[in-house]
Amino acid sequence: MNKNSNNLIENFTLLISNTRLYLINLLDFRKDADQLNTTQAIKADVQFKGATAWILICSIFVASIGLNTNSIPVVIGAMLISPLMGPILGVGLSIAINDIDTLKSSLVSLGTMVLLSILTSFLYFCVFDINADTSELFVRTRPDIREILIAFFGGLALIIARTKKGTIATVIYGVAIATALIPPLCTAGYGIAVGSMDYFLGAMYLFIINTIFIALATFIVIKFLKFPMINYVDSIRRRRISRFVTLAAIIVMIPAVWTFVNVVNESNFKNDAFSFINSELEILPNSKFIKKNALIQYNKDESSVIELTTLGNDQISEEIEFVLNTKMKNYSSLTDTELIISQSLFREINNLEYMEELRSRDSLDLLSQTQKINFLEDKVQQLLVLERNYIEFPNLLKEVNINYSEIDEFSYSNILKSDFKSIDTVSVFYVKWNDTLVTEVDIINRSIQLEKWLKYKLNLDSIIIKREL
Repeated sequence: MNKNSNNLIENFTLLISNTRLYLINLLDFRKDADQLNTTQAIKADVQFKGATAWILICSIFVASIGLNTNSIPVVIGAMLISPLMGPILGVGLSIAINDIDTLKSSLVSLGTMVLLSILTSFLYFCVFDINADTSELFVRTRPDIREILIAFFGGLALIIARTKKGTIATVIYGVAIATALIPPLCTAGYGIAVGSMDYFLGAMYLFIINTIFIALATFIVIKFLKFPMINYVDSIRRRRISRFVTLAAIIVMIPAVWTFVNVVNESNFKNDAFSFINSELEILPNSKFIKKNALIQYNKDESSVIELTTLGNDQISEEIEFVLNTKMKNYSSLTDTELIISQSLFREINNLEYMEELRSRDSLDLLSQTQKINFLEDKVQQLLVLERNYIEFPNLLKEVNINYSEIDEFSYSNILKSDFKSIDTVSVFYVKWNDTLVTEVDIINRSIQLEKWLKYKLNLDSIIIKREL
């Protein structure tokens, strides 16, 4: 028995040892690292002049066209030819090996590339502003936790591929697509062209996230592979450079940590908010409608908001509101969140529906069970269409007057639109601008902002803004 036990222990120990050796051989990439050629290749890619500048301009134009036309393949093609990755790797490398000269040239090249990219995109959208506000542009202004993970692990894959003997070109191309450095810069140029700071700041925030975490991944891998540090003959200069590089690394790390924490908090809030909406609102009448129209807004500096809109006369009582607030505290990311109940009565709709119900009640008694079900389903669909397009115009008018003082008249109506296959209801807003307060360019920009705000405020997929003269 003891002999069998000893044999079993020895076999198990041997298995663990062999497994450990296998994993080390599988995952260890230090043997394949080519330190000299990697350093030379990254430094060579830092230089930005001549052909590299024109390649960047062309890639920005191609990406702008792709974003303008909502064409993902075109945007991918632009990312493949972009030379932006070189200076970012140069920043990570230079900080890791204490190379002040490469750090300076990398920062200068990166800054020049960013300015040239934004200028090129700005000129494109000024000249060819055709259906510019597309979903591909909009998504470049809303970074989340996934963007950080993509940038960091994409940067890891890129620098590991660059350090390998015989660079893996497909990895470099894949990382160029995944990290998406070019589209945010194009979106920033678009934001300047249309005068939208939200687009500009959101896009630059996304670009900075990608840049910092690609450089951070490069720094970590270079340190792990123990690339030789740059030695300086002058000891005073060596210490000064070492302090400067250390400071640069800290400066890079602080926004990286701050960004990561902020984006994680926002992601956790959204996850808990959706869980709260999907799990805790079942107790409400017309819960499906309330869930669908619930609005969530994350604020990092003040209380975040969850806004619920009720349906018809099925109002949320103070007792139920207290229960919902209590349940919301069970979600760790919602402890400081404000719950707002918007009690929308839709009284005109309910009155119309009530009169229609009185007229049809006697007829329903004459129908078969199946016919009754079909009839009632049609009535429910009609009611939902009316409710979906109902707008509390007096309240909306007050907000428009506060936010857009240059509007003289504001009105709206619903129209029926059909492609002969289905019928849909679209809200049309008529705006008369005060020409003495705003120029034609301002009217165009303000109209775009008004359309975005109305879509968000009213939770509508599509609206029509018409200018009245």
